[in-house]
Amino acid sequence: MRRPPRKPSTLDPYLDYLRQRWNEGQHSAKILHEELQTKGYLGHYQRVKVAVAPLRRGLPIDEPRERPPSPREAARWITTHPHLRSPHINDRLPQLLDHCPELKLTHDLVRRFATMLDNRDAAPLPGWLSDLANSDLAPLAGLAGAFREDQDAVAQGITTSYNSGVNEGRITDVKLQKRLMAGRAGVPLLRHRVVLIAHLRRRHADRSTAAQR
Repeated sequence: MRRPPRKPSTLDPYLDYLRQRWNEGQHSAKILHEELQTKGYLGHYQRVKVAVAPLRRGLPIDEPRERPPSPREAARWITTHPHLRSPHINDRLPQLLDHCPELKLTHDLVRRFATMLDNRDAAPLPGWLSDLANSDLAPLAGLAGAFREDQDAVAQGITTSYNSGVNEGRITDVKLQKRLMAGRAGVPLLRHRVVLIAHLRRRHADRSTAAQR
């Protein structure tokens, strides 16, 4: 996953021609270099010699490789709805999953849970939790244990439109304001700022509602 990609080369546009000529029986790097020069290649002979070296061992020519995704990128690919991914990611993700069975299992479990949320259907939850616990992946097994401790609440979260998002947002606001004022003011000013922000948000929401009408 972390192997650095080969950088693009001025020889890359001519790799198909090299393969063709090699398959036709021309195995001289010097002659191949001369032929490429007639086609506009300005690179050194040594680069052609290095490029055809794998062919002499029965291996494919070394193609330029894309940078492998970071763990954070791979997690975002897996958790993003397939319809919201770019076509490029939809092409690359199956290749990534084919190379890593653990990620493929994780992807399948994530998509199954997302389907429950989309359909607001908690009926598959017990079976999904069992598969999660038996996945042999420690982080997922730990998540299954946490979900089972409060399974009724998880089921409610799946089947209803109510959530704690608004409260979590308010808590984040308070924490942010506290960090911004760290060491410079006490509770009265913090309270004033929190109330002011709530007032401004309410006024913005009212204006948006009026505009929609």
